[in-house]
Amino acid sequence: MADETPENETAAPAETADTATEQAKAAAADAEKALEAVESEAHSELAAPDRAEPAPAPARSAAPADDEGRPNRRKVREGIVVSDAMSSTVVVAVVERVRHPKYGKTVQRTKKLYVHDAEDSAKVGDRVRVQETRPLSKLKRWRLTEVVERAR
Repeated sequence: MADETPENETAAPAETADTATEQAKAAAADAEKALEAVESEAHSELAAPDRAEPAPAPARSAAPADDEGRPNRRKVREGIVVSDAMSSTVVVAVVERVRHPKYGKTVQRTKKLYVHDAEDSAKVGDRVRVQETRPLSKLKRWRLTEVVERAR
């Protein structure tokens, strides 16, 4: 130990800086290897052994599809067409039954929805199913998905 002390004191400052830099680089490389090992171990524990990696999400298509890929599905309502006077638009009355918060009695609430009907297929009195969509005009936020029952 007595021999090592004089050598370290007599070493040039440039050589000491170089060895310190090399040691720091070696320590950083060891830390990176340890981090990679921990990450790969954690990944193997989290991944199910019988399932492969999930495929990347498909490109967004122009027409929305009813699949499990979309977590927030669009609202669907059923109602009666009360007006078809406008071109490619019908007004649908949707009846909702709710319990009164204070008295508990069931109350019917009617809501008018402006619905986009591209083919003008729905007529007054038809029972139709509508689906929520992006705003199509000032009031239209719904589109016609199907005519459930024709008026008699």
